Amino acid sequence: MDYKSKFGFGCMRLPQTDENDPTKIDQELFNEMVDIYMEKGFNYFDTSYAYHNGLSEIAIRKAVVERYPRQSYKICDKMPTWALSSEEDNDKFVNTMLERLGIDYFDVFFVHNINIPWLKLAEEYNTFEYVKNMKEKGIAKKIGISFHDNADLLEKVLDKYANILDIVQLELNYLDWEDPAIEARKCYNLCVKHKIDVYVMEPLKGGVIVNQPEDIKNNFIEFNPDKSIASFAMRFCASLEHVKMVLSGMNKMEDLLDNCNTFENFLPLSEKENEFLESQANKLREKLAVPCSECGYCLKACPLEIPIPEYFTLYNHHKVQPESNIYRLYYDKLGEEKIPASDCTKCETCIDYCTQKINIPDELEKICEDFKEGFSPYS
Repeated sequence: MDYKSKFGFGCMRLPQTDENDPTKIDQELFNEMVDIYMEKGFNYFDTSYAYHNGLSEIAIRKAVVERYPRQSYKICDKMPTWALSSEEDNDKFVNTMLERLGIDYFDVFFVHNINIPWLKLAEEYNTFEYVKNMKEKGIAKKIGISFHDNADLLEKVLDKYANILDIVQLELNYLDWEDPAIEARKCYNLCVKHKIDVYVMEPLKGGVIVNQPEDIKNNFIEFNPDKSIASFAMRFCASLEHVKMVLSGMNKMEDLLDNCNTFENFLPLSEKENEFLESQANKLREKLAVPCSECGYCLKACPLEIPIPEYFTLYNHHKVQPESNIYRLYYDKLGEEKIPASDCTKCETCIDYCTQKINIPDELEKICEDFKEGFSPYS
């Protein structure tokens, strides 16, 4: 099996010159990373209309399209389902994406972020039929969906649309494999049943898998000091027979080189390694306060634009290092600079959009209580 062909460059989290501003892409570093990636024989780039506030596609045009022949790379883009307000929007968004990228066809095109509310929009505005026509006209070589919900909904979608889909892009990693909220294994098996290829997003669960407590990091070092935690996670996904692509969002050169090394010298996971990852997943779940992957879809749903993922990240760090007051100070700073977590009205609009099925209002309430309890800025 050609495991090397399974490594894709995810362009949702590109290198930035200002880590707080997603529009400040470090184009020079991205160009260098693209050159190394392509030189080593990899060629798949995954983007979206929404990534980096629309600038991810332009960065790919500058780094890839304007510097390499069209047949040497593949580009995947996605229809922004949440932004659809009419049937004509399908055409409008596709033309915008083609223009931003500077190409006249997509190698892969997805109906983006299928969950309960956005599936309704995609169906209301005939996006599945539109994407099917894109393939028939050659504007997209392969079509599919990126999916962010449970197995029950995926089964309904595949029962209805499997005959036109080539690919389902799933959130899949060893932490979510047996998670009852994400149901990664069940979703994978449904794709296998329908004979549809699986592409993987969030193999590191938005960084959660690599940013682990010290005791778990030490377990990995003891198990195999020569392999990174990320390499185990990537190999878990790519070892699955029906996974044809594993995306990694890389904003550091060292991450790119580590991933390239993993796929250039790929070894499928052994039974012993699988058992080890399962044991570490169980330990990490016990320590993780909120299983947020920082996808940011809740931000689009929140009427107050509370920076929910940022609060969850602070909370997770705080729970792992409770003796440190630094995260309490960050919590106050975040509330002053953006929107306080305590402003949440519990409208629950965000819950349907959460890829991890987190009860966001309840968790925000816990965070407020935890950070304020016994807090002294001088301690």
